[in-house]
Order: sequence, then C-alpha cells, then structure tokens
Amino acid sequence: MFVSRFNKEVLIGANMGFEQLNDGVWAKTYLLVDENTMEAALVDPVYDYMDSYIETLEQQKLTLRYAIATHTHADHITACFSLRDVTGCEYVMWNDTASLGVSKYVKDLEQIMLGSYPITFHFAPGHTSDSMLIHFGNYLMTGDFLFTGDGGVGRDDLPSGRMKVHWDSLQVLNRFEGDELVCTGHDPPGTEMKTLNWNRENNFVLKMTSFEEYQQWQNENNIKLGSVSKIKTAVPANLFREIPDVIPWLD
Repeated sequence: MFVSRFNKEVLIGANMGFEQLNDGVWAKTYLLVDENTMEAALVDPVYDYMDSYIETLEQQKLTLRYAIATHTHADHITACFSLRDVTGCEYVMWNDTASLGVSKYVKDLEQIMLGSYPITFHFAPGHTSDSMLIHFGNYLMTGDFLFTGDGGVGRDDLPSGRMKVHWDSLQVLNRFEGDELVCTGHDPPGTEMKTLNWNRENNFVLKMTSFEEYQQWQNENNIKLGSVSKIKTAVPANLFREIPDVIPWLD
C-alpha cells in the first residue's frame, strides 16, 4: 500500500494514490501513483523542493514517469526539466506552450496512462496561453486557473495572460459533474480542498454573470496583489529550460 510521508494520502481507487506535497507553503505539488506498477507522476513540481521529491521517490520506491506543468509559471521555477534530467521521465505540457525542454506535448481531452490509470488533460487558457487542467481519478488539478473559494482564480496580467480568454475558458468546468476534488496550484497553507460543486456555490468568480464584472475584479485584484517578485528569474528559467547561476530567494 502507498504510504504518505506527510500523512496526507488519499486513496482514489484500490491501487491509486494521491498526495499533496510542499506542505506549509503556497505553491502546491501533487504526487500521483499507480500502486500496482509503482509508477508516479508529479504535477507542478517546484525547483526549490527538488531534493525532497527525489527523496520521496526513493523512499517509496517509485519510478517517475511524468513531470507535468499545468502552465508556464511566473512565480517559481519548475522542477520538470530538472526531474527529466535526473530521472529520465517525460516533461509534459500543453501542445502549444512556448516553454523549451518539453518532451511530451498534449492536446485537449488527450489521455496518457500512468500504469493502468488515465490522466486526462483539458485545455483552459487565460491565466496563461498554455494553461490546462489535469484530471486523475476524482481529482481535478487546476493550476492557477481556479483557486478555492475566496481565492477566485489566478491573475491574468502576467505573460500571455488574457482576461477574456480566461472568462470564456471557465466553461470547460461544465465538463465535470462536480464531485471532483479541486486541487489548486496555490492556496494559503492549511486550506482544505473542496469539490467543484462546493466551489460553484462558494467561489465568487464562478457565480459572476458577466465579463465586465470579472474584468473589474481582475483589475482591482491585480492592483492589490502588486508585482510578482520572482517573475524576472522564473519566467526566463521556465521558458528557456535554464537554471540561473543565482536564484535570489535561494541564495
């Protein structure tokens, strides 16, 4: 049986494992496992925690098949290409991403197999032009496309972000019945995961009725959030598949 080092394991099938990593920080990473084959995937791994991921894989005797990025991140350096270098796994992103180093490109509604279990991708641009949702079992990993409750959604004023595209893309959520657990890319540490149906009732963005209302909130929220401190380091690193000599927040 797959046992979580962080006591956050949730079994979603007799031989399916799911775990949230990066405990206690805003940037969330998810570990997906087929217990029969001991194959694993990491969704949105962060370079800062690279050593922890390798340790987890080794302790659990897992083979990493996929490192998946929901989009090109502006607030941290992805560990996807570093994990590919170390483990030989596939680096998975949306088909038209501008990011270099990707070894497997996926399209809307495409599935890849993790052992016996499918991982399904849903194109959901807006926060960035390459944003996608990832569906595994009863879990829906949304990156920065959708946050929990009062978090609303990710900001659309970063590179390749488009408000109207994000607003229109919210319709992709209609593909899901609603009992899926929403697993976001960011939320305050300790935030409880909620279902999509819960978010339909409690996430104010999903209750908005016009683009004008959404646009006004985005503009106000972007001013409140201010600049992204890591963007000048993170975006070039993620686009060009290069770890800089100096990472200010790790130096």
